[in-house]
Amino acid sequence: MPTDLKEISELFSKCFGLLPDSIYRLPQSGSDRIYYRVTSPKISVIATENENVKENETFFYFSDHFKKAGYPVPEIFGINEEKTLYLQSDFGDTSLLDVLETKGKTDEVYLLFKQALSNLAGLQINGDKGLDYEQCITSKEFGKQAIISDLLYFKYYFLDTLKIPYDKEKLLEDFDSLGNSLAPTEYKFFMYRDFQSRNIMVHQDKVYFIDFQGGMKGALQYDVASFLWQAKAELPEQWKESLLNYYIEEVDKLLETSLDKKIFISQYNSYVLIRLLQVLGAYGFRGIFERKAHFLVSIPLALNNLKSFLEQKHTNFALPEFERLLNLVVSDEIINRFTNIKSDKDTPLVITINSFSYKKTGYPKDETANGGGFVFDCRGILNPGRIEEYKTQTGKDKPVKDYLEQHTEMPNFMNNVYNMVDISVTDYLKRGFTSLVVSFGCTGGQHRSVYAADALGRHLRNKFNAKINIHHIEQNWHEKKGFED
Repeated sequence: MPTDLKEISELFSKCFGLLPDSIYRLPQSGSDRIYYRVTSPKISVIATENENVKENETFFYFSDHFKKAGYPVPEIFGINEEKTLYLQSDFGDTSLLDVLETKGKTDEVYLLFKQALSNLAGLQINGDKGLDYEQCITSKEFGKQAIISDLLYFKYYFLDTLKIPYDKEKLLEDFDSLGNSLAPTEYKFFMYRDFQSRNIMVHQDKVYFIDFQGGMKGALQYDVASFLWQAKAELPEQWKESLLNYYIEEVDKLLETSLDKKIFISQYNSYVLIRLLQVLGAYGFRGIFERKAHFLVSIPLALNNLKSFLEQKHTNFALPEFERLLNLVVSDEIINRFTNIKSDKDTPLVITINSFSYKKTGYPKDETANGGGFVFDCRGILNPGRIEEYKTQTGKDKPVKDYLEQHTEMPNFMNNVYNMVDISVTDYLKRGFTSLVVSFGCTGGQHRSVYAADALGRHLRNKFNAKINIHHIEQNWHEKKGFED
């Protein structure tokens, strides 16, 4: 359950000598950590709640160590006694990935990527000095066992879900061979482990690093491979090549002996493959097993990324069963299996989403010829309307939305709604149907049903690019979103 906001306020007061003006929860990321932005007129920090104390202790230690070494990481301002809540620097809401998606592949963005790589090289090599790897969460070093662990993660959470027949014994032998070939390297320093543009914040044209608590000692190549081959970033080949060369130059300046570029790039290519497969394993776990829509949508991107890498024939090892399966995994049949059908300007399907009151108007009349659809009863969710300050607000107001997301079962409710409605939308788009109606009811048609209708509209627009009509009956409010806009 989320931390009591009073505890956050007390920790802020203890650190800064004043009470905060506002505390609000930030959107949940891929991890189980919960973040809040806590502000006063001149101070803004991020409160982080995490029940994994060992993970927190590692983050505290790494942050302090890298901060003292002069690298752009958060400062820890305060920690509660249980070490489950802490305050850290607020670098804003804009990641390097956000900048890339907003501004495109411009010279300005390219310079930010170079800045990130320069700081990465320093953090890896200089940050390695005096670092106590006993503080790592699990493994102290990314060696053979960790490499095989990543490959098994891919096997169990992605490959096995495809139900492709293969020789398990031969595949495990190939994994063992790959682990043996990659484990020995002379370029072992601090390995960030999840160095990607989503974990790099941009504030006032400077980059800052977050989420490095999974770090350990390991090959330099792994982090730059993660960064340049991030599926969501879709960096052009020219950028990948020139940024890799820039990174190698930055590393070479920091090493005591000159870097062997040929060996470095050969190992780099193998680590690209390891990282791409680890990411597919993560997407499989979060998307296929946990049914989180964001990760399911990302699987085709990751598969196409892997396909591009394999087509360039960067690797040079004889692992027959492994190579056979990789080529099957990136086949059109598998990629299409995970690719969402998208609505376009010629798609006839219009999705109407209603919010209504059971007490006042009752079930909305279906004006479509198709009939059917869904009606979801939100009355099992705790009602914000019982709280005095929310009585005049609606599910469109931020305080009500925060309350529903932080203090009720609404997030779980909506995840189940998404899973059910997605099945029908996918089928209707394939079959050329013209209408689908989804309605949400609550007692007054003001808070819970309004929130749910808007949330489903956002989800369907993002996932299917669908034409949406939202009608909040009790609020007399109507919105159309589609290709005619």
